[in-house]
Amino acid sequence: MFRNTFGNWFGSVRGLVVVCLFATLAPFLVAQTAETGTLMGKVVDASGAAVANAKVTAVSADTGQAQTATTGADGVYRFTLPPGNYRVKFEAAGFVSVEIPSTTVPASGAAVLDRRLEVGAQSNEQTTAKSPEKPAEPSMNDLGFPSDQTAGNAAEQARLDKRSHMLKIHQRLGLITAGALVATLVLSNGAAGKNSTASGRELHAAVGGLTAGLYMTTASFAIFAPKVPGTKTRGSIRLHKALAYIHGPGMILTPILGALAYDERNRGEKVHGIASAHGAVGTVTGIAYGAAMLSVVFKF
Repeated sequence: MFRNTFGNWFGSVRGLVVVCLFATLAPFLVAQTAETGTLMGKVVDASGAAVANAKVTAVSADTGQAQTATTGADGVYRFTLPPGNYRVKFEAAGFVSVEIPSTTVPASGAAVLDRRLEVGAQSNEQTTAKSPEKPAEPSMNDLGFPSDQTAGNAAEQARLDKRSHMLKIHQRLGLITAGALVATLVLSNGAAGKNSTASGRELHAAVGGLTAGLYMTTASFAIFAPKVPGTKTRGSIRLHKALAYIHGPGMILTPILGALAYDERNRGEKVHGIASAHGAVGTVTGIAYGAAMLSVVFKF
């Protein structure tokens, strides 16, 4: 009986739910697969004047892939790169080459890396030698930071950037899900009681299915966001997570009870048994979800 119940319900609304889900989530899925960041900056000489035609090379610390850009007349360069850590080298005719061992390109926004070049020998044979008059810029090792520590810091920063990006998407999808949830609750008026109609029940079920799909997608960005060791949960965030233990199971149970109620209504029966809890569970779920949203708006 339970299998037939779900077969009848999903047979009526699955087409509309799939279309709505695809239309809503496609932009976010595309954004994830085509995610890029920006690395930009300005190259100047010792006097602060722009250095044109300087060669800037960015090498990925993860893949080893190198990309090259050239500064314009204003000394500005720009890369569009996958997020991650990069080794960046600056070269220009008549100047001493400079290499930055690690810089992080975020998943959204831009990393700005400006560089001042000192006048010096330029021939390829001399690029590995340090001019006694113009010593090379000190490295992180020269400043007392072991290479294993600088690499670790870059990795931690990349993890933090990824977590921040995923939680931003979680927040934005959460607002969209809240709108769909409100619409589902409003449409329940045409799916139950004296105002119940076949079309009202189907519309309520379709929007409810869309809400459940949006909720699962929203939750996944928070669940799979990289954890940052040593970070403690406090105040409003702790309440936000605690409320998830209410609206999370509710978002799973509500569609199941709704399917049972939908089937009973379509058979001309009065909603009875466990299905009669559909409205109450949906209301509690909506209240808990709304409270979770407010907990991050009014922080304490």
